[in-house]
Amino acid sequence: MNTSLLRRRLGRTGLEVTCLGMGGARIGGHDVSDDEAVEAVRRAITLGINYLDTSPLYGESERRTGLALADGWREKIYLATKTGTHPKWRGDYSASGTRHSIENSLRLLGTDYLDVCLVHDPSNMDPVIAKDGALETLQRMREEGLVKFIGLGVREHEFHKIAIETGMVDVILTYLDYTLLSQTADDGLLSFANERDIGVINGSPIAAGLLSGVEPDVNARPPEGEKAYQLWRWCAKNDLNLLNLAIQFCLHQPLIATNLSGSKNANEVEENFDAATSPISDEVWETLRKVIDEE
Repeated sequence: MNTSLLRRRLGRTGLEVTCLGMGGARIGGHDVSDDEAVEAVRRAITLGINYLDTSPLYGESERRTGLALADGWREKIYLATKTGTHPKWRGDYSASGTRHSIENSLRLLGTDYLDVCLVHDPSNMDPVIAKDGALETLQRMREEGLVKFIGLGVREHEFHKIAIETGMVDVILTYLDYTLLSQTADDGLLSFANERDIGVINGSPIAAGLLSGVEPDVNARPPEGEKAYQLWRWCAKNDLNLLNLAIQFCLHQPLIATNLSGSKNANEVEENFDAATSPISDEVWETLRKVIDEE
């Protein structure tokens, strides 16, 4: 059994990233201790995961990530964070707001540069692409050596296309739009990015927990809750692991460079890693495709 993770080129960045990355949202929660978060990050790195994504939005995530990356661990991973959703500068995509947010992130993360910085969740793109807006500011910070590559993380696919067409972004992050439940990112966005050599990061292959393998709430996020429940029942009936299927379904999409799955402790890191590397037969994939098409 091959227990190593495939690496893919993250678009024009040239970074060779593992197809499974670590999302940092869950290690920022109140139900996680500093020690648990540090152990989770370091376990991911030890297993070979080389891309970690966090944000000022994620509670204590940046500070705890900084603790985990001390003592030489920073050099072992590509580190990404975001701007635009810091509680103090929420929705501020101006030059000053962007710079303040990133400088604060660098301090918390204990690093003097970011491999990737994403503009996070704008409600419209005007302030992002405006003169002296977030993207121009990130360009300047790139020239200063504080940021290596820049991009956009948002749900709206049209926003991704606008950002790509500026010529300034290197990567995009799409969230909840390429999973077993929904593949709307495949309706033109993935090919649009690939044709322009823009790296694609996929957020939450397990659909924010609906595909974690635990019995899902049928009333959660209609109609996805019902779809998730039917997949869970099918997996239980056929002695299959839904978490394995959910993660590997996304790993099989070659136009996605890395998939971010959040973990709040080392055990969950190991579960996600095992799900990404456990073999699944061609017969299962063929049957699963029919099940998905019937939903």
